[in-house]
Amino acid sequence: MGKKRIRVLIAKPGLDGHDRGAKVVARALRDAGMEVIYTGLRQTPEMIVTAALQEGADAIGISILSGAHMHVFPEVLRLLEENEAGDIILFGGGIIPDDDVKGLLESGVAALFPPGTDTGDIVRFLEERISGE
Repeated sequence: MGKKRIRVLIAKPGLDGHDRGAKVVARALRDAGMEVIYTGLRQTPEMIVTAALQEGADAIGISILSGAHMHVFPEVLRLLEENEAGDIILFGGGIIPDDDVKGLLESGVAALFPPGTDTGDIVRFLEERISGE
């Protein structure tokens, strides 16, 4: 029996219409053999968590450039816990000030990748966190 494919949901929350980074990450994860579900633009935390649950996602990746990160990440974490899905790994990237990164990581976000991160680093992070469970 082969190794289970990692399922990752990539989401763009809020009114942010810039999805190039999300698409680059989605493509890199797919090229690495992961199953990727891309939700598209203007997703609410509720829509993101519902999709992750329906798709059986191992991880949720959120790309955020709008400045709403201090609302979106905690709300997604809350909804995951509320749905007894706290084992789904939440990670993200985008424009997040250093002062906010520490608090988000302490609150339960598994990793945050700033612009310019090598996509291989994201692939390795997910493979290590999910395959190593």
